[in-house]
Amino acid sequence: MTTTVCTSASQAATRSLTYPSFSSYVKARQPVLLRTARSLTANPSDAEDLLQTALTKTYVAWERIEDHRALDGYVRRALLNTRTSQWRKRKVDEFACDELPEPEPVSGGDDPAEQQALHDAMWRAISKLPARQRAMVVLRYYEDLSEVQTAEVLGVSVGTVKSAVSRALGKLREDPELLLVR
Repeated sequence: MTTTVCTSASQAATRSLTYPSFSSYVKARQPVLLRTARSLTANPSDAEDLLQTALTKTYVAWERIEDHRALDGYVRRALLNTRTSQWRKRKVDEFACDELPEPEPVSGGDDPAEQQALHDAMWRAISKLPARQRAMVVLRYYEDLSEVQTAEVLGVSVGTVKSAVSRALGKLREDPELLLVR
């Protein structure tokens, strides 16, 4: 017994699976491929980046891909390989050790009232500094700028910043209000 096959239907299916251009493929399949990328990452933004990288690899190989019906498999493989490479290249910042690197908590150091009192006393002491020293201390320690960046912002030399900050810190160490809070 033979089964007749409708050739026009199979040709239509083949035509619908072949994509004349890369952009038409991306438009048609992006939502499905993005779901696959999201299953490989925890962050939706990382999934979009991962898909973009995989599509870039697919675009580069577009002319070499013979069977455009297998494009989804090619892109999924690119997604998986790219994610695996990212995972292998990640930098590990934590290492197991016998001792905890964090210092022991100071008793009473977590009291918000004491922290606010210290904060207020520090700002009062900083406000007593001359304007130029005050600006340098704020830029260096509150804005976390380097000495070079502070010098550029204020239009002075790096040596001026170093000496002025040193004198300002000396005045802050001698401030009686800060001695009481410490």
